[in-house]
Amino acid sequence: MKQIILFDGACNFCDKSVQFIITRDPDAFFSFASLQSDIGKQLAKNYSVPEKTNSLILLDGKQYYVKATAVFRICEKLSWPWKAFTCFRILPLFISNFLYDTLAKNRYRLFGKRESCMIPAPHIRNRFLE
Repeated sequence: MKQIILFDGACNFCDKSVQFIITRDPDAFFSFASLQSDIGKQLAKNYSVPEKTNSLILLDGKQYYVKATAVFRICEKLSWPWKAFTCFRILPLFISNFLYDTLAKNRYRLFGKRESCMIPAPHIRNRFLE
């Protein structure tokens, strides 16, 4: 079953993260939607994701995952050596989420912000939900 990643389409770091995942997901396991898009908003609502969630969101079946848990679950499906990052699950979740939150809180300042969401290249457009 494919999983959906909801991301901040205005965030340069988030955009680069999506591109990173696409190139390391040879089986096209993940689909993507911007949190700012109509479909992204509807999916977040369908999964009862709290509106103020400041995180990448992984939709899997009937569940959603955020922060470090989402990252680790995404890494499980990526090509080697990136799936090895799941070994960091040994850290207590509050530490992993603290690191995630620190980056998330500073992502615009560190990496910049776009005025609009990216337009996917033709060869990956089918991986983005509209």
